[in-house]
Amino acid sequence: MVVKFLRENVWAAVAMTFLRIYLGWQWIEAGWHKLSGSGFDAGGFLKNAINNPVADKTTHEAIFPTYTAFLEHFALPNVKLINFLIPLGEFLVGLGLIVGGLTAAAAFFGVMMNFLFLFAGTVSTNPWLTLLGVIVFLAGANAGKFGLDYYLLPWIRKGWAKLTGRRRTESLDPRIV
Repeated sequence: MVVKFLRENVWAAVAMTFLRIYLGWQWIEAGWHKLSGSGFDAGGFLKNAINNPVADKTTHEAIFPTYTAFLEHFALPNVKLINFLIPLGEFLVGLGLIVGGLTAAAAFFGVMMNFLFLFAGTVSTNPWLTLLGVIVFLAGANAGKFGLDYYLLPWIRKGWAKLTGRRRTESLDPRIV
């Protein structure tokens, strides 16, 4: 019932517009700060996450051992790639949310980045941004109704239909052929 409201109600679309702009600003600000020459280097963060994994307080065993192994064996050896992907990803998620373009995808990738930071043991604002990102993601296309998605999604659907050789016979949006 709540998801239906988020996905279909015009007032929910208005609320999602404000929510996604706020959330987008948080992401774009974090990404821009790292991209604009602040000397961002994830190496120290990755080493700390590997050396001090999130662990059970009683057994002191790592709770996310596969994630710690991923950091140790892929992320840290490829820290230059990570130093490029994190700021760019944060910036693009923020941009997508602010302009309302591919909003659900931007919210999804924002939530995924927040979970990766949480798995590494960083709390900060990540739980709050994760919650807001999940709400925007659940709203789906309605979250971008007052943004680029209003124009972009019908165009993508039409192109997908041509690409797959199918034509949508029923549509909720009269602009979609």
